Amino acid sequence: MPVAHANGIDLAYETHGDPANPPLLLIMGLGAQLTLWPIELVDALVARGYHVIRYDNRDIGLSTKFTDHAVPNVRRVALMRLFGLRARLPYRLTEMAADAVALLDALGIAKAHVVGASMGGMIAQLVAVGYPDRVLSLTSIMSTTGNPRLPRSRPEALAALLDRPPPDASLEQVIPVGLRISRAIGSPGYPADETRLKERIERDYRRSFHPTGPGRQLAAILDDGDRRKRLRGVTAPTLVIHGADDPLVPVEGGQDTAAAVPGAQLKVIPGMGHDLPLQLVDEVADAIAGVAR
Repeated sequence: MPVAHANGIDLAYETHGDPANPPLLLIMGLGAQLTLWPIELVDALVARGYHVIRYDNRDIGLSTKFTDHAVPNVRRVALMRLFGLRARLPYRLTEMAADAVALLDALGIAKAHVVGASMGGMIAQLVAVGYPDRVLSLTSIMSTTGNPRLPRSRPEALAALLDRPPPDASLEQVIPVGLRISRAIGSPGYPADETRLKERIERDYRRSFHPTGPGRQLAAILDDGDRRKRLRGVTAPTLVIHGADDPLVPVEGGQDTAAAVPGAQLKVIPGMGHDLPLQLVDEVADAIAGVAR
C-alpha cells in the first residue's frame, strides 16, 4: 500500500485507472477505511474514464493515528460549539480537508473531481470552500451542512454507530457490532448480503483495527459547526446525492446542502440509506460522471 507524506502526516492511498485520465478523489466517512468505497463503484468510475484515488483519512486505516491524544468528550465539544466556543482538539475538519489537498500535491495533481461520503462529504465541501482552484467538481453523498435545526438521526441508528468495540476486541466481538451498524444505517430498499458484510468486516479488522479514531473524528465534525454560509462560496459544479431513507443523516441534510451551494443539483434515491448498495453502483457512478462532465 503506497503512503504519501502530506500535511505533516502519512496518508495511505490507492490509485485505479489510467493516470492520464481526469483525477477523481474519493473521501470516506467517519471511522471508515478507504476500503468502504465499494471496489465495484471504483471500477465503474474507472470505466467512465477517470483516474480514481481513494485514501484513508487521518486517524483510521493505515494512515497516521493520533493515539497520543485522548478521545474528546463529544458532548462538551457540541455544547461549546452551540455557544460559539471552540474546544481544543487533536485536529479539526479543516485540517482533514487540508490532508486531501496535500495528498493531491504529493501525487502531482493540480485539480481533481472531489467526491465525499458522509463525513467525507463534509471534508469535500471544505476542500471546495477553501481550495476552489483545486476542485473540478464536487459530489457530496449522504452528508449535511451542520445546520443545527435539521432533523436528527434516528436514535437506533445513532446508538448503533456509537457502539464501538473495546480497543482489545477480537474479530468474534467485532463482527456482531459491525452487523448491527450495517443493519441500523443501511438501505432498506437494498439490503446487504450478510455473508458479504461479514467478509468486509473481517477484511477491515485484519487491515487495521483502530476503534479510538472515530471518536476524535466525531469531535472534529461537531466542532466544525454550520457550513451554510461557507458553502455559498462554492464555485465548482456540485452534485448532492442522498438516500430518501437515510436514518443516520436524514434526507433534509442533503436538501440543505443543495440549497446552500449555488447551482447545485440534488439527486434523492428512494430506498437508499446511509451506505452505498451494490445495486446502485451504476446509478451513482453515472451521476458522479455527469457532474464531472
